[in-house]
Amino acid sequence: MTDTPIRTQRRGHVLEVTLDRPKANAIDLATSRIMGDVFNDFRDDPDLRVAIVTGAGEKFFCPGWDLKAAADGDAVDGDYGKGGFGGLQELRGLNKPVIMAVNGICCGGGLELALSGDIILAADHASFALPEIRSGTVADAASIKLPKRIPYHIAMEMLLTGRWLDVEEAARWGLVNRVLPASRLIEEARALADELASGPPLVFAAIKEIVREAEDMKFQDALNRITRSQFETVERLYRSEDQLEGARAFAEKRDPVWTGK
Repeated sequence: MTDTPIRTQRRGHVLEVTLDRPKANAIDLATSRIMGDVFNDFRDDPDLRVAIVTGAGEKFFCPGWDLKAAADGDAVDGDYGKGGFGGLQELRGLNKPVIMAVNGICCGGGLELALSGDIILAADHASFALPEIRSGTVADAASIKLPKRIPYHIAMEMLLTGRWLDVEEAARWGLVNRVLPASRLIEEARALADELASGPPLVFAAIKEIVREAEDMKFQDALNRITRSQFETVERLYRSEDQLEGARAFAEKRDPVWTGK
């Protein structure tokens, strides 16, 4: 894409998505709708297996909602497009891995966007906050997700005070997977994406659906649904060519060739 706030690049089975909206990569309604279309297409493209999401520049990943656009008339409850704000947090059926490469300030809706990914890699100068409290509003998605991702008391302190976490503290509480020099962030994200893209896409799909659906289920109820093949992705996996390929490759002592079929 060109001349849009979202740049995309395909590398084999990997889609790279860059939020490029100077000066701070804030998201307005129009940008959110574009992001929704991008992630919807990623979900539905059988040739794409992994996505990397990052921000342009060296200072901002994303500060979230564009307050200037809001002052000019963008409604907070307006049309965010497919997948809700940022195109990811409400996108149904996204059963492919998403890597967030956080290259700088990640706050407000930007942190909520990062929380919508599966793996978060962060540059060594990245920082994180939920400053909504200072503007008299609520970080709605973060209020739901963050206390499930990091210790409750740390999440509540962030929500109630808006205080900032530097990247080392974020890593200590498990908010990010890995802290990297800024110069290596995209390189490492690509290496991880390539590793995932070479893996079994049907297994990844089953993992993502199970994790998502089991979040609010009792353990035994979730396990029963798995063993009875009541998850669509699990049923597809157990009837797939890839299931047979995995067994054959193991028996033949070779690397499997995954087709996603």
